[in-house]
Amino acid sequence: MAGKQGERTRRRLSTEERREQLLTVGARLFSESPYDDVWIEQVAEIAGVSRGLLYHYFSTKQDFFAAVVERESERMLAMTAAVPGVPVREQLTAGLDTYLEYVHTHAHGFRAFHRADAAGDQAVRRVYQRALAAQERQILAALAADPEFGAQAQERPDLQLAVRGWLAFTTAVCLEWLRGSDLSREQVRDLCARALLGVLRP
Repeated sequence: MAGKQGERTRRRLSTEERREQLLTVGARLFSESPYDDVWIEQVAEIAGVSRGLLYHYFSTKQDFFAAVVERESERMLAMTAAVPGVPVREQLTAGLDTYLEYVHTHAHGFRAFHRADAAGDQAVRRVYQRALAAQERQILAALAADPEFGAQAQERPDLQLAVRGWLAFTTAVCLEWLRGSDLSREQVRDLCARALLGVLRP
């Protein structure tokens, strides 16, 4: 009886809900194991669907992992979007608070996203690199529009590389924090904020 109720519950999921469920399972598995060690059969079994249904949504394992990475990228870009007219310094603390809440709440997705760079699959790595480039462009655009940093953004050819380095630094700090660092969220936030402001000093 319980099994039949479970089947009815699964059938009630909409297409978008089912896709989200599969991506959530995939994010957990990819965050815990290297790309080559994750099997589509595992995802299907945990989600309670057939392998054929999973392939209905994602034609290959490569497509599936790429979709996991893209979902996390979209989340991060949406959360770190600049607010027009608000100085970068004022946005930084609030933006990092939001970002760290995401890192904590969606730890599996965050880890899975950053595992993509180590994946042997070049197509998946390209998805990851595009996502990082989009984050970088978003930060640079916010700096260019800020009265305090706008002129500097035009004059410093090293700024793009500096922002890229800051993103790598922030990622490393967050991954270490998730492993059980003694630092509080506020301490991690302030550390990352100081690092970016240090980069921006003339």
